[in-house]
Amino acid sequence: MSTTANASAHALHQRFSDLFELIGKDAIAREAERRLPFEEVRQLKEAGFSSLRVPLAHGGAGVSLEDYFYLLIRLGEAESNLPQILRVNAGFTEMLLERKDDADTRRWLELIGSGKTFGAATSERNAATGNSVLLERDGNGHLRLNGEKYYSTGTLYADWILVRAHDDVSDFIVLVPADAPGVERVDDWDGFGQRLTGSGTTRFDNVLVDDKQVLDRYHSSQPRRNSILTSFYQTFHLAALAGIARAALRDAVVFTRPRTRTFGVPGNSSPRENPLVHRVVGRLASLAWSAEQLTLAVAREQDALHAARRAGTVTTEDYDALDIRTFETQQIVLGQVLEATTLLFEVGGASATSETLRLDRHWRNARTLASHNPAIQREAAIGNYHLNGLPHDERFGNGYA
Repeated sequence: MSTTANASAHALHQRFSDLFELIGKDAIAREAERRLPFEEVRQLKEAGFSSLRVPLAHGGAGVSLEDYFYLLIRLGEAESNLPQILRVNAGFTEMLLERKDDADTRRWLELIGSGKTFGAATSERNAATGNSVLLERDGNGHLRLNGEKYYSTGTLYADWILVRAHDDVSDFIVLVPADAPGVERVDDWDGFGQRLTGSGTTRFDNVLVDDKQVLDRYHSSQPRRNSILTSFYQTFHLAALAGIARAALRDAVVFTRPRTRTFGVPGNSSPRENPLVHRVVGRLASLAWSAEQLTLAVAREQDALHAARRAGTVTTEDYDALDIRTFETQQIVLGQVLEATTLLFEVGGASATSETLRLDRHWRNARTLASHNPAIQREAAIGNYHLNGLPHDERFGNGYA
């Protein structure tokens, strides 16, 4: 299936197409066996996928956001767990690109440019939201990290961990080697979808932290402003979802073409010649195309905002408008992909539910991604913006979200 894209996006896809095909071949087996894709993540890192947005001067490819998300959609089509595994690494890269150009920024960008990746340890599973992981100095003046996080997306596969910690005054971004003494990564994510993302528990037991590993101080209780990060993180989900829609279309076509039985028709028949099946596949194709185009439209707006930022012409209102546009896109894409992953089963009856096909993974993965952020809350924020001119006020601060 082809989709209109610019020449640079097509060239980028050609660079990774063989690897995506290889990753996709074992997707069903990995799902069935719950086999974590350590090897596939390694291959993506070695191929330069994890450093695509890092500037050339720091060892990356410096690609545009539109080209990056075009490629991410195709990775999501091959295996939707893999974009999610690399989401924090991508978001941290964007944070660095927005950060002041100092020695710290260059150091971490060059580390990502060299192929190292970052996972997250920022969210917690407690009775109330908060940040209980402490960063404090011991009796010898050394920084120590203690506490526990959950939803540690990608951390099982990462070289470094981005940790949100605090010192009873404010929050910090702390960067810790994943294999540092005192770090424990637990594979206990039990969601019914995105089963291979490693989004489980990470514990820190008296982990020694160098001062150079503390990147920024911020307040997570404050809304994020003048940043594309809210939009970027959500567009990342939308790209993975658009990839799932493409996979649903692909699998519907592969499933239907060789079939020789149609419900209610005696003897041999060809479902691929049935106008009703044509309608189902036509709808699937339309949903997949729309989800992709809406996602790439947001990416183009992000690129435009980056250009305005470099030119010194960007305003807070521009950032607010980008966030709202992203939320508007989310409202539509979530419904389109969930429809596609359900409609898929209309091409084959009960035989399409065979465990050997694992077609249900598309809906489970899409539903899990769609549940990561409250769409109904975003819908209310959109309405408040258009009615009253008020920006959204989600409390993310400068940390991962």
